[in-house]
Amino acid sequence: MISRSRRRGWRRRAAQPGMTLIEIMIVVIIMALIATGVAFAVIPMLGEARENQTVTDMQVIRQASTVYMIQHNDECPSSVGDLVEGRLLTQAARTTDAWGSEFSIQCDSGGEPVVVSAGADRQMGSGDDIRTDQALNSGESRGH
Repeated sequence: MISRSRRRGWRRRAAQPGMTLIEIMIVVIIMALIATGVAFAVIPMLGEARENQTVTDMQVIRQASTVYMIQHNDECPSSVGDLVEGRLLTQAARTTDAWGSEFSIQCDSGGEPVVVSAGADRQMGSGDDIRTDQALNSGESRGH
């Protein structure tokens, strides 16, 4: 038979507050599930935000390119650096797309300059390139 003093000690230990390993693991699993759900909701928005920021930056560069062409007898700027050197863009202006690639400026004879971003894959000429002539048309069709 167990003595009274031993039974009291056992009851005290069993009644001590705390969490078991299983309870902690359940909380960790629930937090991981919530984090996964948030990640699936946020990651697509991040890609869309990068595209929107790139289109906005491209429009600024396109406008500066138009001014450059007016000032230089329809000569196309060879790079965004020409616009910065000509003080048509400030040093604070974004001269790269959201993925860190340099913008390319293309000019048709007598036409508006077209600014091109290589897109997420950072390869010019691939399917994910973003162009101001296409971005402006798609934005107008969406009502922007």
